[in-house]
Amino acid sequence: MSRLRVLNHMGDCQILWDPSAVAAGDPEAQVAVATAERIFAEHRTRGATAVRVRPDRAPERIEQFDPEADQIVLIPRMVGG
Repeated sequence: MSRLRVLNHMGDCQILWDPSAVAAGDPEAQVAVATAERIFAEHRTRGATAVRVRPDRAPERIEQFDPEADQIVLIPRMVGG
């Protein structure tokens, strides 16, 4: 199961999808991954940092959505004040 986590002022929200179900053409999985990709693009446009998280590896900053990633975390741009 893959997940997109979006950190925000209320904690974080998650969008989950199964890459094998997407590949098999499952409509529900395709909607979930399309939603995750849209949210990824929206947040990146606003300056969020995207990080791919994998077990036993250091987090890796990414610029493009990867539907095969185990977990992607979107971190909003911090604004000082």
